[in-house]
Amino acid sequence: MGMPLRQSLRIGGYILRNKLTGRDKFPLLVELEPLYACNLACAGCGKIQHPASELKKRMPVEQAVAAIRECGAPMVSIAGGEPLMHPQIGELVAELVKLKRYVFLCTNAVLIPKHIDKFTPSRFFAWAVHIDGLRERHDESVCKDGVFDDAVAAVRLVQERGFRVTTNTTVFNNDTPQNVIDVLNYLNDDLGVDQMMISPAYAYEKAPDQDHFLGVQETRTLFRKAFAGGNRKRWRFNHSPLFLDFLEGKVDFDCTAWAIPSYSLKGWQRPCYLMEDGYADSYRELTETTDWSAYGRGKDPRCENCMAHCGYEPTSVFATLGSLKQTLRAMRSE
Repeated sequence: MGMPLRQSLRIGGYILRNKLTGRDKFPLLVELEPLYACNLACAGCGKIQHPASELKKRMPVEQAVAAIRECGAPMVSIAGGEPLMHPQIGELVAELVKLKRYVFLCTNAVLIPKHIDKFTPSRFFAWAVHIDGLRERHDESVCKDGVFDDAVAAVRLVQERGFRVTTNTTVFNNDTPQNVIDVLNYLNDDLGVDQMMISPAYAYEKAPDQDHFLGVQETRTLFRKAFAGGNRKRWRFNHSPLFLDFLEGKVDFDCTAWAIPSYSLKGWQRPCYLMEDGYADSYRELTETTDWSAYGRGKDPRCENCMAHCGYEPTSVFATLGSLKQTLRAMRSE
């Protein structure tokens, strides 16, 4: 399913065990946000728009680890903000790796050279570097010149040190199919990252730039053109084939945001890390007290143009494992 075989087998076994025990809602991956602060001010992100008092806070390692233990998720994506600004980020990663959780550290990569010695290569750990386009496009996206070159240098550095590297590319309505093709070709062939993720941007209410978020039809057209001609078959995506089908509009899914929940400084965020409708003290409380039927396209206006991975990637994974044909397709990577 676009991930290492051992990891795929573990995730598949985890899903099967939960199904057999009758647990109908369980997390595949937790979006862990141990801080909101960031060293960049990207126009399409609303995280640093939190009050200054909240931007100063840092989640204790013990609190973060306890939340991951409680929910039982096999994978953790550490985001923010910029997680490398957390003074105990190395310790946090090490503790999660000890639990044999698959950890992805999401970063703009600018601070990697300063903090790389805090980390040790492991099959349970990967850097997830945000690269939203080639030099001009990426620097425009993050609102600062030179960040693309810094990110590329940081990727090469961690590769030299023996770390796994994934990338995350967010697209907006001022991206063209050729923009998408060019950056994925570069990441796949020139930079040689292990895997890539790609997703349409979600319209954060607090984001400074509200003019460049994609609608559903725009998203489908963009990805259909970018994936044409067999491009997607050779790119090393960290996505299930069905999720890529979803981006193209070949299939449609319901949102299962409970499968990629967000745990932040305020608790378990309801219903997902993109929307803020209150918080729960535990994952169990989150699942049992949230009206999940109220969210998704056609149900909540805020969800109308959302095709983000946090709601729809897990649905595609469940659909893949529920079909022998789709499971075999995923094992072949197409």
